[in-house]
Amino acid sequence: MTYAIEGSTGPWEVVVGLEVHAQVISKSKLFSGAATAFGAEPNAQVSFVDAAFPGMLPVPNAECVAQAVRTGLGLNAKINLVSRFDRKNYFYADLPSGYQISQYEKPIVGSGAIEIELADGSTKSIGVTRLHLEQDAGKSLHDQDPTKSYIDLNRAGVALMEIVSEPDIHSPDEAGAYVRKLRSIMRYLGTCDGNMEEGSLRADVNVSVRKPGEAFRTRCEIKNVNSVRFVMQAVEAEATRQIEVWESGGTVRQETRLFDSARGTTRPMRSKEDAHDYRYFPDPDLPPLVLDKAWVNELGKKLPELPDAKRARFMAEHGLSAYDAAVLVAERANADFFEATAHRRDAKQAANWITGDLFATLNRTGRTIEQSPVSAENLGKLLDLIADDTISGKIAKDVFAVMAETGEAPDAIVEARGWRQVKDSGAIDAAVAAIVAANPDKVAEYRGGKEKMFGFFVGQVMKAMAGKGNPALVNEAVRRHLSP
Repeated sequence: MTYAIEGSTGPWEVVVGLEVHAQVISKSKLFSGAATAFGAEPNAQVSFVDAAFPGMLPVPNAECVAQAVRTGLGLNAKINLVSRFDRKNYFYADLPSGYQISQYEKPIVGSGAIEIELADGSTKSIGVTRLHLEQDAGKSLHDQDPTKSYIDLNRAGVALMEIVSEPDIHSPDEAGAYVRKLRSIMRYLGTCDGNMEEGSLRADVNVSVRKPGEAFRTRCEIKNVNSVRFVMQAVEAEATRQIEVWESGGTVRQETRLFDSARGTTRPMRSKEDAHDYRYFPDPDLPPLVLDKAWVNELGKKLPELPDAKRARFMAEHGLSAYDAAVLVAERANADFFEATAHRRDAKQAANWITGDLFATLNRTGRTIEQSPVSAENLGKLLDLIADDTISGKIAKDVFAVMAETGEAPDAIVEARGWRQVKDSGAIDAAVAAIVAANPDKVAEYRGGKEKMFGFFVGQVMKAMAGKGNPALVNEAVRRHLSP
């Protein structure tokens, strides 16, 4: 179903393009040797190059270049063997040089595509226009003093990949799915950690609206949105605002806006600059960036298996549903945990335990899978105990609860608490006989055709045996004892 917002004049189509700024995983900055670690004291990671001291020359960081190429390859994009750094001129207090070294006409990565999965199970390809490398600016702090602003240049010069989408996104859900998928790919590749809370992934959201079949109308850009949820909310809020402007007889101005997450609205920041306003020109301190084709090919050979390929393999090799496979591959750590757990075991059962009990525990305790109190090794051992009938599925739930609380191995928990499943037919027969003898009226109901009483007897026997009776043997014994 096509997404549209209903206005007073009928439906409106939403058109969205995203510019995602992804901080490159690298120990040093794009053009200097200064460190990039998050959380350092203000201005503790600033070189003379970052501070734009006169006479300082930028030197490209080879690892940042390699990370951009890896990302481009992961996006099925064209790698440009010749690219160029340009100066993008604008003036803010946290940009000491008065310009940003970026790429404009000749980016390092050209067109590509990302396939997104939507909640209804459908997929859609979103075009990627380009990926270019650029420096980040510093950070202005306005809440440290009532009369002054402070500048922290730790972030100045940090390498960013700006990934620009085509205007192929037409709903908040598609925008959210795109950011999540892009983040997942980069985390698999190890090129960006995707931590939006720390600012290492943020998005500029370009939104316009039009009547179905029309040409594009004026767009507005919502700057620096730092969560997937806020990206989705910003799309809806800005589209709704623009529809109200057009339908009231007004005209949408091209401008940069900010998203107010508390109010769920956007507000003006400044008029939107066009490319010529930045007075781009080739950076005279940096020659063209020329890549060796063999080097690019070698990087491609070393890429990890990416989410789409892993999902297809999980479905083909392990018989997982498309939904379960998608959930497990969304994060590389989840996929690795699943494969370790499922190795030489029932993969569907492993997937059910991970996406069910384990994820519920992690969500409840606010942990990631890397912090899980239940290791893949121990979860695998729990599945082994179920498979060899040492414990029943019901007892396994109790064992898992203890594992999640203590981190203990499941076999130790079973032995310490005496939870080993009873498979002694004599003991089971004795328990069944006692329950049957104690309930002659219910025996008569069963033999009179009330089949559902069978479940009553099984339940009573399992209760008497503290849930440790082998279910198959209990069922068999109950049926035998109830036979006329």
